[in-house]
Amino acid sequence: MKSLDIVALGGNAILPAGKTGTIKEQVAITRTAMLEIENLVAAGRHVVLTHGNGPIVGNIVMRNEAIKDDIPPMPLDVCGADSQGGIGYMIQQTLRNVLREKGREEEVVSVITQVLVDAADPAFEKPVKPIGPFYTLDEAKKLADERGWEIAEDGSWGYRRVVPSPHPIEIIEIGVVRNLVRAGIIVVTVGGGGIPVVLKDGLYEGVEAVIDKDLASSLLARRLGAERLVILTDIDAVYKDYGKPSAKPLGKVSLDEVKMLYQAGQFPAGSMGSKIQAAIEFLDNGGGCVVITEPGDLGDAIEGRVGTTISGRSTDGN
Repeated sequence: MKSLDIVALGGNAILPAGKTGTIKEQVAITRTAMLEIENLVAAGRHVVLTHGNGPIVGNIVMRNEAIKDDIPPMPLDVCGADSQGGIGYMIQQTLRNVLREKGREEEVVSVITQVLVDAADPAFEKPVKPIGPFYTLDEAKKLADERGWEIAEDGSWGYRRVVPSPHPIEIIEIGVVRNLVRAGIIVVTVGGGGIPVVLKDGLYEGVEAVIDKDLASSLLARRLGAERLVILTDIDAVYKDYGKPSAKPLGKVSLDEVKMLYQAGQFPAGSMGSKIQAAIEFLDNGGGCVVITEPGDLGDAIEGRVGTTISGRSTDGN
């Protein structure tokens, strides 16, 4: 669909570091993004929304652990489904309210979405995906001992729990999502990267993992034939030499240049790496362009005034 935008709202953009995490605060932050989404709808664009779920799913896991002696804790795939429902509800209600304020009555619906992964994916042997809040080193060691968690350092902010992050293969409910989009309904789907499932004896079964939201959003964009993939995160643009005195934001950039920077290690895993990988996969499979920016800058980023826009199929075709 040449007028279809897949807009991926990062979990850390909904609940940024240093915020209290109250639902009132999350709704206020979400509303900033939904005001920009309304502008897309008003311009005649079809929109499908995805969202991250960290650190929210980590908080759900913590609540489970805190009361595990009274109520059996749920596995991570069920926690992911819980986060899809809660965040999806917040997004669809906030967007519907914004649309109503503008005199619009488009339908908005959330779809609890499963995403197929390979049970033999090497990611299951090497957990790397951070979830939940940051801890000091002493807190992290204690949690690792008490709960059997894998813990790793996450940037300069502290330590977090890490879980497997297998690559998404297929979106189980893609047919439902496609039919809803064709009916003109705004869909919220693939929340938190989707609920990870594997095939076991021909049947689906949830697994303890978290799928990267950006890679799942890229897969969704390809399956729906979207023109544009928009990734909203907690920084204003993609940077070359991020965190260094020589840091420089990338504005309009070609896919070939991004691939060269990616291969040179400019975009490490756990930060911008998965977003760039998602962009490459989308553009190499027929996508039009990828926009990466903060939620409140979406409109200006689409016009090329801020943020990062990556466009064009690579010249080598890979």
